[in-house]
Amino acid sequence: MTATRRPVALVTGARRGIGRGIALALAAKGFDIVVNDHVEEATDTLAALAAAGANAVFLRHDVAEVAGHADFAARAWAAFGAIDCLVNNAGVQVSRRGDLLEATPEDFDRVMGINLRGPYFLTIEVAKLLLRTGPTAGVHRAVINVASVNSTMVSPNRGPYCLSKTAVSMMTQLFALRLSPHGIMVNEVRPGIIRTDMTAEVAGQYQGLIEGGISPVRRWGEPADIGAVVALLASGALPFVTGDAIHVDGGLHVHDF
Repeated sequence: MTATRRPVALVTGARRGIGRGIALALAAKGFDIVVNDHVEEATDTLAALAAAGANAVFLRHDVAEVAGHADFAARAWAAFGAIDCLVNNAGVQVSRRGDLLEATPEDFDRVMGINLRGPYFLTIEVAKLLLRTGPTAGVHRAVINVASVNSTMVSPNRGPYCLSKTAVSMMTQLFALRLSPHGIMVNEVRPGIIRTDMTAEVAGQYQGLIEGGISPVRRWGEPADIGAVVALLASGALPFVTGDAIHVDGGLHVHDF
């Protein structure tokens, strides 16, 4: 990048897991990072980003709290005087995997609130700031949504999660149509089986599936795998790509019969 300032990324759910992997990959690309999570601190992540040469700040905000989005977006912008890349990463699984017929409205609303409603309205607030200020020469502008292989692959034991990620894919296309004419590219990544706290509870089951060949690349995905693709999109290396989805799943989405 040739710019008079360092680019800035806001990454939600960046304290650990995929979000942390994304933040570190962006730091390696020269980004300063606004680290977001709903907890009180992210000391380890901030230290890792500093070691990677990035300036980073932590802002606590629950993405499900839509009423606070405008203030949160303004604080995130003020941290470094810009937001060039929004990464909607924060997400949750269903409270309990099980029979599709045993899903509860409470869990459905929780999953949708964090995985879809929150990112949708946060993107609106950040987009308003981006459109109001205009571009910076030499700095690519992007919105990147972390969806899932379950955007298209069916897992009946976690229906609300699948529905939320399918909707995130449509959200990506909607914002791509609205924002790309203004030079803001909107894309998504679809992780497969990634080694995180979210998958830890079923690690044994997944390990067996991986060894059995559920995906052509027979290994766990790592947060760094997702980070590498997000950083590529955020850097502007793919300036003619928008409204698209990149699978980062070792080929899990490729079916044979």
